[in-house]
Amino acid sequence: MIHCKERTRIIKQFIVSMMLIIEVLCLPPELQAAGSKHVKHEKSVMANLDQYNVRWDTPSLDASGSMPLGNGDIALNAWVEKSGDLLFYIAKSDAWSGDLVAPNYGAYGLIKIGRIRVSLTPNPFAGTDGFQQMLRLKDGSFEVTGGTGRRTSTLLLWVDANKPVIQVETKCSFPVSMRVSMESWRSIPTEYLGADSIISGQTNRVIWYYRDLNKDIPLLIDRTIGAAILGEGFVNKDEVTLESVKPGLSHQVSIHPLTVQCSTRAQWLIKLDRQIDSTMHAPQRKARRDHEEWWNKFWSRSYIFINSGENAQEVTRGYLLQRFKNACTGRGEAPIKFNGSLFTVENPEPVIIKDRNKVKPDVVVPVTADYRAWGYRYWFQNTRPIYWPMMASGDFDLMQPFFRMYSFIVNDNARQVKQIYGHDGSYIMEGEALWGGKLEKILADTPGYYGTHYYTPVLELSAMMLDYYAYTLDEKFAKETLVPLADAGVTFFDQHFKRDKNGILLLDPDNAIETFWKVRNPLPDIAGLRFVLEGLLKLPVGLTNLTFRERWKRFLAEIPPVPTGIRDGRKQLLPFEDGQNAAARNIENPELYAIYPFRIYGLEKPDIEVAQNAFAVRKNRRAGCWSQEAVQAALLGDSETARIYVTGHLTRKDPRMRFPAFWDRGSDYVPDEDNGGNGLHALQTMLIQFDGSKILLLPAWPKTWDAEFKLHAPANTIVEGRIRAGKIVDLKITPAKRLKDLIMPAI
Repeated sequence: MIHCKERTRIIKQFIVSMMLIIEVLCLPPELQAAGSKHVKHEKSVMANLDQYNVRWDTPSLDASGSMPLGNGDIALNAWVEKSGDLLFYIAKSDAWSGDLVAPNYGAYGLIKIGRIRVSLTPNPFAGTDGFQQMLRLKDGSFEVTGGTGRRTSTLLLWVDANKPVIQVETKCSFPVSMRVSMESWRSIPTEYLGADSIISGQTNRVIWYYRDLNKDIPLLIDRTIGAAILGEGFVNKDEVTLESVKPGLSHQVSIHPLTVQCSTRAQWLIKLDRQIDSTMHAPQRKARRDHEEWWNKFWSRSYIFINSGENAQEVTRGYLLQRFKNACTGRGEAPIKFNGSLFTVENPEPVIIKDRNKVKPDVVVPVTADYRAWGYRYWFQNTRPIYWPMMASGDFDLMQPFFRMYSFIVNDNARQVKQIYGHDGSYIMEGEALWGGKLEKILADTPGYYGTHYYTPVLELSAMMLDYYAYTLDEKFAKETLVPLADAGVTFFDQHFKRDKNGILLLDPDNAIETFWKVRNPLPDIAGLRFVLEGLLKLPVGLTNLTFRERWKRFLAEIPPVPTGIRDGRKQLLPFEDGQNAAARNIENPELYAIYPFRIYGLEKPDIEVAQNAFAVRKNRRAGCWSQEAVQAALLGDSETARIYVTGHLTRKDPRMRFPAFWDRGSDYVPDEDNGGNGLHALQTMLIQFDGSKILLLPAWPKTWDAEFKLHAPANTIVEGRIRAGKIVDLKITPAKRLKDLIMPAI
């Protein structure tokens, strides 16, 4: 029998849903969902995008005034200095060094390949006469223009979206000479890094490389990182410089980065020559067309443009630029680094590392472009926010390095868990390297610490993979990646922890994230286990097997309830089982993990008041960095709090940087990519959410924000539309049959 309150909610939901369907069906025929032509075409999407190109009409002082560029693996920081020279750093997702022991967690683990200087004579970009440097989003290029009247010049810099090559092109209305130099700041070895090697005796090319010093980690041994510069009509001025044979109206130079593991320099050179031959085989015009087509498809697969309302332009710009940076860095060997991505630059002020015990002297660490605080490891709480929003964006290709790395780590950790504890299953440490690491044995009497007794990441990764399958319906992924990884995670909890006298799982001791150490039955792990086990059991039977399902059902019945308690007369979520006292050691709200990332409470779900009460009295309140309150607010339908927080995330530029989406370091490093990821995810969640087959439109969208959007939803669904005064004006659902699953939350 349905409770009166529940019956009223269902009726109200039905009425709102029918009103939405009627509203869509009453649109002009050309705008109706089923098989209609959408109101926004590709050209108008690109025109909208052009409004958010980043343009500067003065040169930059130094690398702090750089713009990002990239092809998913190779990334650049590019800027023009007062002299008119173009400079850019080259980074690559696989350019790992062997510095794993330096202060600040191995600050030089992922290094730059080099720095390039491009000079023209006479230099048309010196001064401000007609000068402009622009990041052109629609085709992923950096353009510099200068001059007026009949004396104009253009320089174009782009990283081929489909090939491992950087292109530098100039076109001038008068003859100029061009010089391209490699500038090394690693000229002599230091206690942290070795030196670059310049290959002498080259003809019409510059080649340099860096050999990894690490001899202990298989993935790093003999890793060789370098590049070659060459161009038709260019000759060597010296070992690090090419110059044009004569002045011309146009010039073109290509730079070819390469990272491989090889035992000798000669082997690396052979591979470099082969890569150059392969890359330059296709005509340049076709390569450029293919490059532009890749970016066109990227921008066409999803977007959000907020057209009016408070901070509309700034929030839209932050959303677009963060997604652009993800595209520049998200398709390489390694996942995107939260602490600077591939866009770190030097800082003239060194970092001073102090010994907490005041025994050792201070260590002065130079902040070159190779440096990053929090080092080479991937801290899960900071890395995950970059990847959650990629599903609604349709950027599934960018998620593969993340899944690939953690799948390898889970498999390797399973072997270590068996050796250390004698049972099955696996977990993920908070800080993991690309190549994994050594697990330490953690016992009940092991002292508490941030990452000790902390096992939640494997559950959140499993939850993300469940969502990925829901979006893509990729059965191969489910069978080969999702099910093995998620099963390893729940198996670890099943076999590692004891049961109480009633046969219920007893998580003791266990961390509530990094905030509460060694508590009993912390909410994040209980919510995570419930969410993941229920999700696994909802998978099609053909993707699993009977043995797994019976074990999951048995274990689900043994999971304790999500911790709740009465505070100030109201029932609410608690960070751990009631009746305990624990000091807060960090600035998370573990009790809100049952809202996100483990969506047990939310819109269209029972007892939402329990979650809303906890959110209302949360102790940690902030926007930025890894804080996920913006997403949680959206999932609770709190549009005003979500708007304030998402605005904070997507406008939080570091004051020392010129580029508007090089986010303030917060607790991390510049640019702070988890800050941007949370901003993307929150904005999407304000606009669209899902629960099973249901799609919730505008669940937390401010009525003051008019917008147009295209986002992805589960079951290979795409939702497009325009919003005016809080209502859908145009709507297109692909496939059209999913229209029946749309609802407007009754809040």
